[in-house]
Amino acid sequence: MRIRNLLFLLLALLAAYGMLIVAAELPPYGMPANPIHNQVAERYVNKALDDTGVLNMVTAIVLDYRAYDTMFETIVLFTATLAVVITLKSRKREGEQ
Repeated sequence: MRIRNLLFLLLALLAAYGMLIVAAELPPYGMPANPIHNQVAERYVNKALDDTGVLNMVTAIVLDYRAYDTMFETIVLFTATLAVVITLKSRKREGEQ
């Protein structure tokens, strides 16, 4: 039991060390994180109307630029909900018998 606790402590310390290393590599607050990603945001903001013809920029991004991503997120949420419902119904049946 004591070895298990020490192992958990070591794992927690390694995780904390990893988070500190990642946080140390972040840019200072207010500085742009990466110029490459800023070009994508500029394209979305400046050319959304020309590329999609949609006046609402959020709708243009979600439905035109990110349509497949949104569709697959919806499928994952539906599948997870269906799995929860099936699990709860099967447990209810077991309790009734």
